[in-house]
Amino acid sequence: MVARAYTVAFEGVDAHPVEVQCAVSNGLPAFSIVGLPDKAVSEARDRVRAALNAMAIALPSKRITINLSPADLPKEGSHFDLPVAVALLAALNIIPEDAAESCVALGELSLDGSLVPVTGALPAAMSAAETGRSLLCPEPSGPEAAWVGAAQVIAARSLADVVRHYTGQSPLPPSEPGEVSTDPLSIDMRDVKGQERAKRALEIAAAGRHHFFMVGSPGSGKSMLAARLPTILPPLTPAEALETSMIHSIAGLLDAGGISRQRPFREPHHTASMAAIVGGGRRASPGEISLAHNGVLFMDEFPEYSRSVLETLRQPIETGSVMVARANAHVSYPCRFMLVAAANPCRCGEMFDPNKACSRAPVCGEDYLGRISGPLMDRFDLRLEVPPVSFQDLDLPASGETSASIAARVAAARETQAARYEDIPGTRANADIHGALLEEITAPDSDGRAFLNSVAEKMGLSARGYHRILRVARTIADLDDADQIKRPHIAEAVSFRLLSAKEN
Repeated sequence: MVARAYTVAFEGVDAHPVEVQCAVSNGLPAFSIVGLPDKAVSEARDRVRAALNAMAIALPSKRITINLSPADLPKEGSHFDLPVAVALLAALNIIPEDAAESCVALGELSLDGSLVPVTGALPAAMSAAETGRSLLCPEPSGPEAAWVGAAQVIAARSLADVVRHYTGQSPLPPSEPGEVSTDPLSIDMRDVKGQERAKRALEIAAAGRHHFFMVGSPGSGKSMLAARLPTILPPLTPAEALETSMIHSIAGLLDAGGISRQRPFREPHHTASMAAIVGGGRRASPGEISLAHNGVLFMDEFPEYSRSVLETLRQPIETGSVMVARANAHVSYPCRFMLVAAANPCRCGEMFDPNKACSRAPVCGEDYLGRISGPLMDRFDLRLEVPPVSFQDLDLPASGETSASIAARVAAARETQAARYEDIPGTRANADIHGALLEEITAPDSDGRAFLNSVAEKMGLSARGYHRILRVARTIADLDDADQIKRPHIAEAVSFRLLSAKEN
């Protein structure tokens, strides 16, 4: 007799169904797991045996074989403990076979039989819903998985609770979704003294999801501005919150099963490795660019990152996804993020001040920013020099617009774009448009077209740079609630490109 249970194997954010087959046959006593398991899966037999002993269930003196099908799909992680135990309990007639086959199980077992939470409960629940099964998981993972809604989630504290549930002795109630995180941010755009032009650039970047590059002396407020960008971004839509949370679930970053509607803000250190930024490692885990999906990736001290890391960003910026290639698998993660980068004008940072600049200025600045290649620099829609703030401005009381008032304009512009691109897959903001749609949506009036052509010739714009100016101008027009791009919109978009930056 072969008993069956079901679980999943993760490949990126995709959860592939796995059938766990258990056969108890005559022969020398043995407990083996086959089907391309890794070390953690192979060790499940010892954890399952100890957990059953804690429940006073003795394994028969027979040959027990666990097969994980499909056998050619790599199986990684400790979440296979629970499905192996469920299949074995069904094979021993301790729980009904139909109960074992009606659920997708995942969870790690302690030696005393208690269940330990694992990562990936949210994509596992998605897979369970697609196959018409319920999800069986550890109790701390239940609120996270219950967000799917289409699959019933049964969360148990121990293997004994699982047995009592499926034998009808003490049924477990379905889990409820965790709390939506609504922690208000304690910072506000009004905290920034001066820098009105930089605030305007942030507003445009937030409205159209444009990539933004800032150059300024140390202490001019670049990091302070970037930190306040989340305060003017609209909350995640339900669909965006779910797909972002699936990545965070794989990475084990969901707090107490709650899903946040606030957009991610990731700020890795400039010493981070390529695997940390792009993704990789032994299990091809998501990197910072994927953890920033639908949010912001802030890279301070941009030229200090290694050249290989910076150049690897070029393709994900364009495609919105990254392929982590390994010898045995190719894992794809979504990474549609807004890149905000900041840099000093030179190594010492004082090139803009003649009284403090070193003797190598301005050559030192060209060498320092020259670490950023032309093709990568060309991918920034907005480039801005952030001047130092005067002491007189610092002494003034806080003034200017609050984050709430800016966020209202940003939200209105985003709603305009959402309606415009509603029937276009993969396009949510102006930064995403390309091809024939770009020509249709960003067509300026005759005066604006003539002005843009003149500017493009003088600046030596590349085709990419030309189109990026049009995208930014479309966002500025949306903020003005204008149907067509006009010359003032193009003029402002052009002003947010550093003339000293090399076009490629």
